[in-house]
Amino acid sequence: MHLRTVLATTTAALAAATCLTAAGPAVASAPVPVSRACSPSVSLDRFSDALDKTTYDGTFVGNFSALAVDRDGSLVALSDRSALFDLDARTLAPQSVVPLADENGAALDSEGLVIDKDGTRLITSETEPSVRRYSVDGRILDRLPVPASLQVAPAGRATANQTFEGLTLMNGGRTLLAAMEYALSGDTAGTVRFQTWDRHGRSWKLGAQYAYRTDAAFLGVPEVQALPDGRLLVLERGFTAGVGNTVRLYLADPRHATDTSGIENLTGQSGVRLIGKTLLTDIASCPTLGATAKQPQPNPLLDNIEGMAITGRDKGRLKVLLVSDDNQNAVQTTRFYYLRVRV
Repeated sequence: MHLRTVLATTTAALAAATCLTAAGPAVASAPVPVSRACSPSVSLDRFSDALDKTTYDGTFVGNFSALAVDRDGSLVALSDRSALFDLDARTLAPQSVVPLADENGAALDSEGLVIDKDGTRLITSETEPSVRRYSVDGRILDRLPVPASLQVAPAGRATANQTFEGLTLMNGGRTLLAAMEYALSGDTAGTVRFQTWDRHGRSWKLGAQYAYRTDAAFLGVPEVQALPDGRLLVLERGFTAGVGNTVRLYLADPRHATDTSGIENLTGQSGVRLIGKTLLTDIASCPTLGATAKQPQPNPLLDNIEGMAITGRDKGRLKVLLVSDDNQNAVQTTRFYYLRVRV
């Protein structure tokens, strides 16, 4: 025999002998399955840090504030530093990047993203706030009206950098909804306004407005995603120094909520029906799956989760993709989370 054959035969014999006991051959124990459940409604398939602290075509890849699925199935990721990335949906590899700017060529604090049926990009900025329509190559097409009360003070009652964060299309694309991140001045802390627009041909006109209450005043709403039946997936997020992030996923229903567009101050008055909500999961309860954190976190899997997209459906569950905004910070991570959600 060749030496390789002798070694293989000897190794096999030793392995077989090791498995023998007085009672006969031992039965190898099956590996214990790793639980991927975050809650009865949500499970975590995997996560990816593949894009963390990378660059593409000279542009930093990160600061992600929103996700959307394009018409060709690719993934579009919005950076709040005025860049729109096209990513391979399977590998996350960047395929192109488009710079964004306002009408004066200035950078945006871009937060919410919707890809309309004609391919145009609807993008919010939380500094004015604004909702603009962009072409695929980044040209501004027009700008939607915004109620005076939702504008940043002194023009309105909103606080800078606490305005439009989430953006989604509802009712088969006939209604656009934007979520304010935090409460207006004069509204009870934790009471967040959701503004809608109705499609009229190629233009959008202001529609109803609804109120949503977060679990605590320090929690804001960074993202919303519409379901076909009119309900919403809503992210609530906050940060506590020395503790870390809180990120919770809710199923919300605005279909019977009061139109609050004519109510100046929301202070818990009777007769105002808020958007109903049900907790699906606290992301801190998800399995870590080996994730590590660069700063204190209740669960090392957690980071500053800010973007969300529904990417499909499998076996009765929604496939939901989350992404964290690393703020181009050494102690934060650009991380993608692949969830399955039963609603």
